[in-house]
Amino acid sequence: MILDKFSLKGKVAIVTGASRGMGKVMSLALAEAGADVVVAARTLMKLEALSEQIRSLNRNCLVYQIDVTEFDKIELMVKKTIDEFGKVDILVNNAGMNIRKMAIDLSQPEWDKVLNTNLKAYFFCAQAVAREMAKKNGGKIVNIASLRSIIAPPMAPAYTASKGGVSQLTKALAVEWAKYKIRVNAIAPGYIETELTAHFKEKEIDIYESIRDRTALKRWGLPEDIVGILIYLASDASEYMTGQTLYIDGGYLLT
Repeated sequence: MILDKFSLKGKVAIVTGASRGMGKVMSLALAEAGADVVVAARTLMKLEALSEQIRSLNRNCLVYQIDVTEFDKIELMVKKTIDEFGKVDILVNNAGMNIRKMAIDLSQPEWDKVLNTNLKAYFFCAQAVAREMAKKNGGKIVNIASLRSIIAPPMAPAYTASKGGVSQLTKALAVEWAKYKIRVNAIAPGYIETELTAHFKEKEIDIYESIRDRTALKRWGLPEDIVGILIYLASDASEYMTGQTLYIDGGYLLT
């Protein structure tokens, strides 16, 4: 049956930035599709609440508190996953941040904070899981990119650079790790209503409305709009896809 290819039963997934927004919704979707899930983020209380939701779906869940820019903790996260579940099949690199400033005003520490979170941590999380996936001859890595992988509105130079880097990193890892049957792809969401973008609706309604009006489907996205493509990329249904960045934007790039 074709739907069997989309099942994640028996799989183990790690999701970074799992405590809120898209990370939380994606973690629950992976569990609903059958996976046991390692939820990783900085906020322990939110992770513990999420773990209860995942366990209510009759899936196992491991909570791992981490700031992904503390790079020495990444290897430990993967080790704890292996100790708990014996393997890792799926990584969703989702932890991210933005500092909204014009390029001329952005400081070096601010630049480093964004790039370390959005790009450097993605590489080292992917590297750590790939070492384990290679032993078992296969796995799926899904990086969260952005529309800003290819467009560059003002006020986010570091974020734009980091997300462009995510798309290119996805291609580079896909090429190198194909021999291990590790598929590496990226999801590039459009404008999604999350805590990270709440300021538009709350304080910059003119920008919020202009984005909505430019989008072909005439609405902002929701985290739930991402989960269908996530399950596809995490499952056996996408065995012949690697190195791709898929734009899920409601038609924003069409206009």
